[in-house]
Amino acid sequence: MRDREFLNHFLEKGYFKHHSRVVLALSGGLDSMFLFHLLSTYQKELGIELFLAHVNHKQRPESDNEEYELRKLAEQVGVPIYVAHFTGDFSEANARQFRYEFLKKVMRQTVATALVTAHHADDQAETIFMRLIRGVRLQHLSAIKERQEFDKGELIRPLLSFYKKDFPEIEHFEDATNKENSYFRNRVRNIYLPQLEKENIQVKRAFLELGKEVSDYQIVLSEFSKTVDVEDLTQFLSFSEATQRVLLQQYLSHFPDLNITREQFQQVHHILKTKSQYRHLLKNGYELVKEYQRFQICKIRPKSDEKSNECVLEYQNQVHYEGYLFSFGIPLKGENIQKINISCEASLILRHRQPGDYLIKNGHRKKLRRLFIDLKIPIEKRENAIIIEQFGEIYSILGIETSDLSKKTKNDIMNTILYIEKIDR
Repeated sequence: MRDREFLNHFLEKGYFKHHSRVVLALSGGLDSMFLFHLLSTYQKELGIELFLAHVNHKQRPESDNEEYELRKLAEQVGVPIYVAHFTGDFSEANARQFRYEFLKKVMRQTVATALVTAHHADDQAETIFMRLIRGVRLQHLSAIKERQEFDKGELIRPLLSFYKKDFPEIEHFEDATNKENSYFRNRVRNIYLPQLEKENIQVKRAFLELGKEVSDYQIVLSEFSKTVDVEDLTQFLSFSEATQRVLLQQYLSHFPDLNITREQFQQVHHILKTKSQYRHLLKNGYELVKEYQRFQICKIRPKSDEKSNECVLEYQNQVHYEGYLFSFGIPLKGENIQKINISCEASLILRHRQPGDYLIKNGHRKKLRRLFIDLKIPIEKRENAIIIEQFGEIYSILGIETSDLSKKTKNDIMNTILYIEKIDR
């Protein structure tokens, strides 16, 4: 294929329509060197300013010489290059993480909005096949995306539609370790796929089509799931179990750093079907919170030391507490003012619930724990409930329940009113 065909593809796709400063991840291999040739040659046509980023992994004797040659080439072409040397224990995963952290840093330094990598169709087919072997969920078989968000910009893979055989043979560095089969991807590339191509010469294309079809299904599911409030268990459980599983998988995809196992997925589904009030620790700082007819997966919030301790409020005074204005005997005006009958003979204590708390209801003592259960108060609301106490007794749980004591005070000669206004709307 000629350069112009690649350029036309880039222009038709509009990869750089919204990007003027672009960073290319340059390894020195044929694919990235060819992409460097295209982007540097056609900077004007594409409307971009190009920057290079190279990581010297220090794992081969040739690495330093390759870095030197790339620096020299960048200088000749007049394109700035940024280089990092890998440090730490080497592994594929550690090297990948190091690279992407470095690339983010380069994007910030250059004020670039796009990162470009030279992944191509062979990489795509290999990735899909590798994921099949590992036994991932169907949604992950769509493999590498052509464009996706990256840090504060976009990651673009403009060569994904092309096979490596489409690239002309230009000067590049050959990594001898690519022929070693100690790495999983090398075994897929050098052994497994060539064997499968003996059965089907188009096996790579078959994997690519599979990935595209899975991607289409994902888009359909995403659009469908927008019409369903998955967290509403009445809706969720009205579907067949098969649909529930698919909806739940789609819901979990919104938490990319959660990565639960199949066993954990089954456990979550079982909890949603069988439990009522339930908190379940997942992984990576997430928990499942199920409260009556709703559930939610959220980050576990650390216990805050900033949460207000108890607050004492004297008669004819006002205080701000937990997003409310409490006015003891001083009238407040407005449509949303709450009022509680209280005595003016003693100060009030505003606080949160404590073990053993109870209030008087219908002439009987009722523990707050049981009251919350009976009223089906969500767990988070229980923890944040504001208790209004006087004479060592609970007069009210703000917005939830008022005790008999407040009603008796209404006709007392020493009666006054506690006015409450929510101020953090």
